[in-house]
Amino acid sequence: MPVSNKTTTVRKQGNVQSQKAPGAKATKPASKKKDDEDGVEQGDGWDEGTLVKPADQLELTEAELKEEITRILTANNPHAPQNIVRYSFKERSYKPISGVDQMAVHFVLEGNLLHQDSDEARRQRAKQGLTEEKVAADAGAEPDEEKPETPATPGEDGGEAEEGGEEDRPDSAASKTDKKEQKVTNQFNFSERASQTLNNPLRERSCQTEPPRRCTFSANANQWEIYDAYVEELQKQEKNKEKQKAVPSKKDDDKSKKKIVITETQGDDITKVAKAAKILERMVNQNTFDDIAQDFKYFEDASDEFREQEGTLLPLWKFQYDKAKRLSVTALCWSKKYPDLFAMGMGSYDFSKQGRGMLVFYSMKNSAFPDYIYPTNSGVMCLDIHEELSCLVAVGFYDGCVAVYNLIVQGVQPVYKSTAKTGKHTDPVWQVRWQNDDMDNNHNFYSVSSDGRVVSWTLVKNELVFTDIIKLSVEGAASEGPEGAQQLSVACGTSFDFHKQIDYLFLVGTEEGKIHKCSKTYSSQFLETYDAHNMAVDAVKWNHFHPKVFISCSSDWTVKIWDHTINTPMFTFDLYAAVGDVAWSPYSSTVFAAVTTDGKVHVFDLSVNKYEAICQQPVVAKRTKLTHIEFNPVHPIVIVGDDRGYVTSLKLSPNLRKKPKGKKGEELPKGPEVEAAKMEKLLSLLREPEPGSV
Repeated sequence: MPVSNKTTTVRKQGNVQSQKAPGAKATKPASKKKDDEDGVEQGDGWDEGTLVKPADQLELTEAELKEEITRILTANNPHAPQNIVRYSFKERSYKPISGVDQMAVHFVLEGNLLHQDSDEARRQRAKQGLTEEKVAADAGAEPDEEKPETPATPGEDGGEAEEGGEEDRPDSAASKTDKKEQKVTNQFNFSERASQTLNNPLRERSCQTEPPRRCTFSANANQWEIYDAYVEELQKQEKNKEKQKAVPSKKDDDKSKKKIVITETQGDDITKVAKAAKILERMVNQNTFDDIAQDFKYFEDASDEFREQEGTLLPLWKFQYDKAKRLSVTALCWSKKYPDLFAMGMGSYDFSKQGRGMLVFYSMKNSAFPDYIYPTNSGVMCLDIHEELSCLVAVGFYDGCVAVYNLIVQGVQPVYKSTAKTGKHTDPVWQVRWQNDDMDNNHNFYSVSSDGRVVSWTLVKNELVFTDIIKLSVEGAASEGPEGAQQLSVACGTSFDFHKQIDYLFLVGTEEGKIHKCSKTYSSQFLETYDAHNMAVDAVKWNHFHPKVFISCSSDWTVKIWDHTINTPMFTFDLYAAVGDVAWSPYSSTVFAAVTTDGKVHVFDLSVNKYEAICQQPVVAKRTKLTHIEFNPVHPIVIVGDDRGYVTSLKLSPNLRKKPKGKKGEELPKGPEVEAAKMEKLLSLLREPEPGSV
């Protein structure tokens, strides 16, 4: 039967070969037979002599077939990453690594084997009580020449072997044979398991030290420079000897006094000239920008009469310091005592572009050049001018320090500054606020930072004394408990504000979008927590007139107005862009303004329109983000700062500051009580009616 199958196969093969045309592709045989025993499919056309080509094979010419294609093998690992970066402490930035390790390890085996004839193996066997004869018997294939040498080996290492045997051998010889041979440890890379893992010491976030001071010094040491240094030192010594020998007489004393008086009068003359020069500079500047000064004083937009519920902003002066280019305006504050003076803090909100900062004071009487300039090593993030003593300015920095500048004191250094020893923050300080003097009449201010601490700073003699008021946490205020107590995660504080009437009450906005109502005297937990925003709270401020109302803004595009006795917002406004700052007006309880990152200023008056802004105006160029806004305490103007270092002053049109009209000849009442009643009337429309009231 197998023979007939074979002949049939050959016949079919012959038929296929006879029908095959030259140059045609080989066709796949139609019939197949299965082997019953092996289960292997055996198809026709797979025997020797047949040519099977795939259907999609390329047809190449002779020249293409003879063409040589060279492939170069390199040692580069194709899977090695090419974008590894490491932190450079020299340049204080991340730098890409040029040299990448191209070695790919496929197999590593670290063994603990030693050669049996090595000295180390002999010492190991001697300590374990094994003789060379037993080892040789186990091997069973040693040559006859080595047999006489084996008894001599203990003599060579006899001292070590006997000492090791006496110390480590058990009493009975039978126990040696029963012992299993221990693993021989590798003496090159052996390490105990206990020493392989390094446990890092526990460190707290509050632990910090002052970095050592660094300076770059370079000089050439030549023969003449060394000679000049010695000559200068000799001259100093001779002068000192002459001073000691010379006895001052009365005439010399009179001459020295006259010289001192002359220098003092010269200094006084210079200060007088400087004051006159400043006045002259202001006069020239006001003459140059006379049209802006006239608009500031007298211009009123007449088109407001045709717009009942809308207003405009008139651009006035623009303030910019040339040496503060590429810095953003991170803080603005008006002086309460001098309405024309304001301070601006310069820094950066981009954590990867941190560097120097600047504190600059401008007056509206001279927009060309600042009145005071204080360069800083770290970016200024916030500032506040004292209400009564306008010369004192509290400043918070990106590196966690707080400082107090005195405009009267000469120099550019602060009179007070916190350090790591005096409890400075470990993260950027986002807001500072002056408070009333304490019982000892010491000035004090508060600060909030991303490290979760709200700290009170007191100016005592020549130092800042800090006191932690509250430590923010995600679930609540964390107090120091016994060991093993559950540690709550720290919440990052971004803004805060103190109540205008209740001294101990203040609000804190966090990076998680929550607002906490806290008390200075009760720091164990929060009085209330509001789920305010979906992103970080950029600003939170109490109303100047109504004691229950505060406002908040966030990067989630919203501005919300709250009653602190209710957990839900009373008003919510969507401004369609991230809100950088918000401010209440000092003349009305229902007017506030906000700035957004699309370069627009939004002014709202709730008594006119409760649903949308009565003024929405872009005031800067495209792709410029507005960061802060502040109302002038006296004049109807606002100042806005942007991320390019410019501060623009804008005058409010009459519709943005108009007062309610009364009947002819009737005087409307004025005062904070009227403004508080106006806001209360709005809130009463939104509050739920109390149970039992009809």
